[in-house]
Amino acid sequence: MPTREALRLAEEQGLDLVEVSPHVRPPVCKIMDYGKYKYELKQKEKERRRSQTVTVVKEIKLRPKTDVHDVEIKTKRARKFLEARNKVKVTITFRGREVTHQEIGLEHLRTMAAKLQDVATIESAPRMEYRTMHMILAPKS
Repeated sequence: MPTREALRLAEEQGLDLVEVSPHVRPPVCKIMDYGKYKYELKQKEKERRRSQTVTVVKEIKLRPKTDVHDVEIKTKRARKFLEARNKVKVTITFRGREVTHQEIGLEHLRTMAAKLQDVATIESAPRMEYRTMHMILAPKS
């Protein structure tokens, strides 16, 4: 259909002539209410964002000299985060000469992972970066 005739038809109906696919020969156009179409797209996008789940990473910080009781308290806190479907990043910071005893920090991380194995899986194994050692735990599905 010629463009002028399509424009006349759209104007008679009080609608807009919208080019759907311009790269095709001949170009494809559609008669529609463009404002309503844009509004519906916006509503669909809003609904899609609403149904989307956002994963939050909570962080628990420890030190190599952290006492056993304090590690247990931090483990309970991590359990609450995991039960709320959040990921938990456990970080151990080494200061000064503590960095020579990385096995202590690794032991803290292993015990915490063992205590939380019923609600969590290890997403990222313990690894050292500069003066911090960290591990990421994800909730079991």
